[in-house]
Amino acid sequence: MSTERWTFGGDTSVARIGYGAMRLTGWPKGEPPARDTALGILRRAVELGVNHIDTSNYYARDGIAANELIREALHPYPDDLVIVTKVGALVEGADVARPAADKTGLTPDNLRRGVEANLRSLGLDRLDVVNLRMGDLDRSLTPLAEPLETLLALRDEGLIRHLGVSNVTAAEFAEARRIAPIVCVQNLYNLSRREDDALVDACAAAGVAYVPYFPVGGFQPLAAARLDTVAARHGATVSQVALAWLLARSPNILLIPGTGSPAHLEENIAAGALRLTGRDLAELG
Repeated sequence: MSTERWTFGGDTSVARIGYGAMRLTGWPKGEPPARDTALGILRRAVELGVNHIDTSNYYARDGIAANELIREALHPYPDDLVIVTKVGALVEGADVARPAADKTGLTPDNLRRGVEANLRSLGLDRLDVVNLRMGDLDRSLTPLAEPLETLLALRDEGLIRHLGVSNVTAAEFAEARRIAPIVCVQNLYNLSRREDDALVDACAAAGVAYVPYFPVGGFQPLAAARLDTVAARHGATVSQVALAWLLARSPNILLIPGTGSPAHLEENIAAGALRLTGRDLAELG
C-alpha cells in the first residue's frame, strides 16, 4: 500500500488508493460476489489501509445494495474512514433501466431524497463527500447550476461535508467552482482514455482531486502490447501497471478500483508500491 495521501477540502485525508463498491452488487451489469465474500473484501480493504470508499445508494440490484454491505461490514466506522457517495439523474438502482425522460433525480426534492437515502442506508448523520453526477441526460436540458445549488444548501444544513462533481466537462467544472467549493472530480480516465488530460491538470492546479472511474478499463479491459511488456518487466499484472501509471500521472489522482475478488483487491492495493521508471512511462506514452 502506498503511503501517499490527499486531503479533501483541507480537512479530510485519504490514502491515494481507495475502493469502489459498485462491483459488489453487480450493478449495472455483471455477477456480484457472494455476500460473505463482499463483506470480507470491505473489511480486508480497511485492514490494508484503504480509508476512501466510493459508493452510491443507486448501486443496488436484485436485493443487493452497496451501502447496506458497507454498513454491515464496517459500522461503527473507523474514525478516519471517508465514504464518498453520488447523486444525480438516477434516484434508485432500478432507474438505470428507465427511459432518460423518467430519470428525474436532479430536481431539488429528489436530490434531497438521494442524499437522505445515502445517509439512511449508510447509517450516517453527515456524508463526507457527495458528487453531483451529470451527463446522464441531455446536457442542454440539465444545467449544472440548480442541482449544485441544491446540494450546497444541503451542505449548509449539515448533511454534507464536501461537494464534488462527476461526469462533467471542463466548462462544467469551471462553472461548478464558481458556485461552490469543489473538492473532487470523478470522470472516465485511464491509460487508453485520456480525453481529460487537460482537466486532470486543471484540477491539480486548483488543488482539486481527480478520481478516475474505470481506471483499468471497466467493462472494456485495457489491452496493449506495451502494457504487457512493462508488466513483465516488473513481474506485475497489466492492471497494476495501469493503476501505477495513474498514480504517476499526477499527484491529485486518487484511485477507486472496484472488484468482487479478494485476490484482485490485494493486487490493486499492491499497485501503490509499483514505481514505474522513465523508460516505462515513455513506452506507455
